Amino acid sequence: MSHSLRPPFSEKDHYQGDLHAPLELLEYGDYQCPYCGQAYPIIKKVQSKLGKDLRFVFRNFPLTDAHPQAYTAALAAEAAGRQDAYWKMHDLLYEKQEGMSGQRFFSELATTLGLDIAKFEADLQDPAIAKKVDDDFESGVRSGVNGTPGFFINGLRYDDDWDEKSLIARLQKTLARS
Repeated sequence: MSHSLRPPFSEKDHYQGDLHAPLELLEYGDYQCPYCGQAYPIIKKVQSKLGKDLRFVFRNFPLTDAHPQAYTAALAAEAAGRQDAYWKMHDLLYEKQEGMSGQRFFSELATTLGLDIAKFEADLQDPAIAKKVDDDFESGVRSGVNGTPGFFINGLRYDDDWDEKSLIARLQKTLARS
């Protein structure tokens, strides 16, 4: 059974690339998930290879039972986004994933990024940020995501291998059909 993305991409989502790109790769990810950590550099290579043809979208899907820091990590990315540093925090969370522990870890990353720490820490407590993470998670559940990373290509769930070669091949095939 093929699952489609609910709700579809909107400009409220965090995305990189051209808003009107013919290809969309959307990931439901967990910042503490080791598989998402492995997917991170693969996605960077896919983005580099497909360039302007690809819009990459990230939605939060923290699996808190398995990854106790994942929810706070998602909040940290969203809080950084309020200071125009969403993608910088996103990248840093994956690049420093092994060291993820405790509230201080996230404040140290914010300091590394030169964020206003008082604002960052206040935003971490903002219910609107928690609602964004919860809404992302709920959309993943409605879209049939049952693990991370969960990928969708042009709104349809992608369940095959997500190594660089497989992902690029599927995206190029999708592009040729569009």
